[in-house]
Amino acid sequence: MQNRQITIAELPIDALSKAHFQMGEAPMPEPQDGEVLLRVILMSIDAANRSWMKGATYRAAVQKGDPMPTYAICEVAASKSPRLSVGDIVAAEATWSDYITAKAHKVQKLPKVDTLSHLMSVYGIAGKTAFHGLMSIGQPLAGETVLVSAAAGSVGGYVGQIAKAMGCRVVGIAGGPEKCAWVVDELGFDACVDYREAGLGKALFKACPNGADIYFDNVGGKVLESSLNVMNEKGRVICCGAISQYDTDNPTGPRNLPGVIVVKRLKMEGFIVMDFAHNDAKCLRAMQHWVSSGQVKVFEDIVEGLENAPQALIGLLNGDNKGKRLVRVAADPS
Repeated sequence: MQNRQITIAELPIDALSKAHFQMGEAPMPEPQDGEVLLRVILMSIDAANRSWMKGATYRAAVQKGDPMPTYAICEVAASKSPRLSVGDIVAAEATWSDYITAKAHKVQKLPKVDTLSHLMSVYGIAGKTAFHGLMSIGQPLAGETVLVSAAAGSVGGYVGQIAKAMGCRVVGIAGGPEKCAWVVDELGFDACVDYREAGLGKALFKACPNGADIYFDNVGGKVLESSLNVMNEKGRVICCGAISQYDTDNPTGPRNLPGVIVVKRLKMEGFIVMDFAHNDAKCLRAMQHWVSSGQVKVFEDIVEGLENAPQALIGLLNGDNKGKRLVRVAADPS
């Protein structure tokens, strides 16, 4: 039995294309003592996947010939560890493959839920990233204005809904009139600004007439620059990602640093979701409450088939997703 696997055919210099990936077959991996064989069910597709191809980040850089790394929900297909049994559902660091092996102590057994994909979106990495960044760094108070870039994306959409549940006014930034309308009409934001239109700075001041107290940045570049200008004194800037920088060989940074931070006495902090893993239980309780009360809606963008993972990532970088993007590699266990 062979194991389908997508590897890096060539590292991209500028925009990512399907030519940078190669589908092949590898021998079926065999678990060793203390390991498990995992059948990959759902893979997370994130802008960070692209950043890993540019060099070392919080993880080692992806090299030519490597299987593309990802975060996945998997089913235990074979176990050589007393920690896990065949049929258990786990979250694991994986690759774009049908099967992987992993050390049993490095995977997380997941609870039973009605919809498995929710463990990757609202109750998984997307929801956790939104909750931890906003609550631990932003520390929102009712009545404050929260500005969110990539507002139609997997993290930004939850940031805005959580902020609304906390009693804040929420303004999104998204690409195109259709997405902006969706952010307001479906996600419940108070306003949304189209960054593709001319006059982004003026549009942000109009949408935030009393300024912004918190800015949750997923984009970097020009959008970050314009957003810093509308921040109120003692505002908090949460740096989660920089999608505008990943898929180009000519990235641009904000030109108003460090001046605007000094003048407005802003707090600007970056994070990754694992920094706040000790608060995951609090996050889960809160998200379950908001989902059950209807204050947080769950939107997922699921692409079918391992072979479509490259295009799923390319499309995400071009902004064609609404909500958390996943690739379904295998059917959910019944």
